[in-house]
Amino acid sequence: MLLHSSSFTAKTQVLPAAIEGIESLWAESLGCDGITIAVLDGSVDTSHPCFDGAQLTQISTLASTEANEGFATQHGTHVTSIIFGQHGSSVQGIAPHCRGLIVPIFTDGVDGKLAPCSQVDLARAITQAVEEGADIINISGGQLTTSGEPDGLLVNAIRHCEENQVLIVAAAGNDGCDCLHIPAAIRSSSILAVGAMDAKGRPIDFSNWGQTYQSQGILALGKSILGAKPSGGTTERTGTSFATPIVSGIVALLLSIQKQRGQQPDPYAIRSALLQNAASCNLSGNLESQRCLVGTLNIPKTYHSLNQRGTLAMSTSEFEEHETISQSNEIVDTVVSAAKALISEEPIAATGLQPAEANIEALTTQPVVPDSIQPSSDISPSSGAAITASTCDGGSTTLVFALGQLGTDFGSEARRDSFMQAMAEGQSILDYLTENPWAAQSLTWTLNLDATPVYAIQPMGPYASIIYEKLREYLADPKVEMASIPGYTGSSTRLMSGQQVPLIAPDIRGMYSWSTDTLAEMIIPMVNFDNGLSEEHGKLFIEDYLNRVYYQYRNLGITPQERALNYSATNAFQVSSAIFKETGTGHFLDSISVEKSPICRPDSDCYDVKLRFFDPENNQRAKHIHRFTVDVSDVIPVTVGKERFWSEA
Repeated sequence: MLLHSSSFTAKTQVLPAAIEGIESLWAESLGCDGITIAVLDGSVDTSHPCFDGAQLTQISTLASTEANEGFATQHGTHVTSIIFGQHGSSVQGIAPHCRGLIVPIFTDGVDGKLAPCSQVDLARAITQAVEEGADIINISGGQLTTSGEPDGLLVNAIRHCEENQVLIVAAAGNDGCDCLHIPAAIRSSSILAVGAMDAKGRPIDFSNWGQTYQSQGILALGKSILGAKPSGGTTERTGTSFATPIVSGIVALLLSIQKQRGQQPDPYAIRSALLQNAASCNLSGNLESQRCLVGTLNIPKTYHSLNQRGTLAMSTSEFEEHETISQSNEIVDTVVSAAKALISEEPIAATGLQPAEANIEALTTQPVVPDSIQPSSDISPSSGAAITASTCDGGSTTLVFALGQLGTDFGSEARRDSFMQAMAEGQSILDYLTENPWAAQSLTWTLNLDATPVYAIQPMGPYASIIYEKLREYLADPKVEMASIPGYTGSSTRLMSGQQVPLIAPDIRGMYSWSTDTLAEMIIPMVNFDNGLSEEHGKLFIEDYLNRVYYQYRNLGITPQERALNYSATNAFQVSSAIFKETGTGHFLDSISVEKSPICRPDSDCYDVKLRFFDPENNQRAKHIHRFTVDVSDVIPVTVGKERFWSEA
């Protein structure tokens, strides 16, 4: 269980300047505004004096962005100050001159507890951070999991990080067991997990040590970390939540040095160097070696290694004196100010991504081991809070081209009761809407993925009534399996369940509904079957492609790549012609990918949907590639040029 409280006074305080190797890094750089760290956490009290002069940008999300005295703001302010606290202030941050994106995902719920956040919402927040230019994403939270298997939408967001060379630094969690937290436990070159150790280099009892962390996790100082608290002043907190921003800040400093030396910043090279050069931790008592993860953060050796590879073009003289450092206690000081646990009398239910803040009282007695590890559909911060998602809200808008199933929601019990009282006994909501079409605007129309609402649809403008009519038709047709909803998202609404989802203002030009079977039947007559392929087999291959897009590659339709892929499923004729050519010669679809197109019209944004086919009877034969270009610069994507084809080994 994760526990928290509103106050704790620490006896020992670790200052950033005491961290081995940090002063030498600061002598080269305090960070630069060309390196951006996104902090996915609670809201932040940016009026705190430690942030005076910090380059922080608040991103509107589904979570509350208003700073208050609640736990979410306490957690977010503390974590953010560990990275961005200005030197000369009460909190000396690790990378104070880097650019920061505040992306609130934790919010206060009922009775002071944190509202949970789903993995879908976390995927939105990660995607938004990447689109806003983040180089590093700090996630001081996670969801306890038995399998470590993430939701497909979160996998897409992680893949988006990989494609854009964005590093996620995530807390390992505070359950004190051989267990895993998502997203830290997702196996990916874009993720670095962080556990917590004390000032003597010993892994702290509460810090998790699951199997995945043995290859992609390091320990950093996580006890008594000094940070800012809302409305001024400082406090100390403990947990993997606060070890995480220390590592994020170190990565940011190394990236800044690369950039200032005229090199291409490479977060993945730095991740690799941190893991390869981690020091052995100081085990005592009956602690298992697995608790050390890969090892402890070692700034001097990591820096020296990067310099030897030519990744950092500067002298190592300042660091050579540290090469003989003992591999235990000194490396411990590799991370910045700490945090003291928030302790509460009431445990936080593991219903979502939660902050990684530890129970300090438990540290002096026994490990914080949960009675049972239960998978959950939501994510919470790694110190006792919970994560609530993110997407654009208020102000700017974002293009969306989403696929999903339609649904309805009443928004509140009062709204539901008003409908129930107006409807005849036994009357369905669809029958009621047919008789009273004007009532459609009083419902919340949703777009769902696997029964989970991911958007609310809000028709606007002079043709709103026509859009409502289309929505009613789509929902009433039992044959409809899928609908496309292109449009703009820029605000959000709350569903009756309490879930917050983004609103889409749809563009009627791109709204379609279909069933996979019917769409395949429509395409068949347009195709020339002169290659011996039967219509029956052709239909099966079309359905296979569509189902892959709908389920294997399902997504939120936000990034240009996602919008291009989703559009390809609504423009299935062009794709089907390639499929028929290949299957008629014995080749089968291997994979689907989307890449930035090297060919594009002026003032356009073009991406290539790439289909790779293989010969199942001979894997050594060249693979066949078909590529289609889609321009996603407008709300309604459009294909550009002709299909291109080639073979590759």
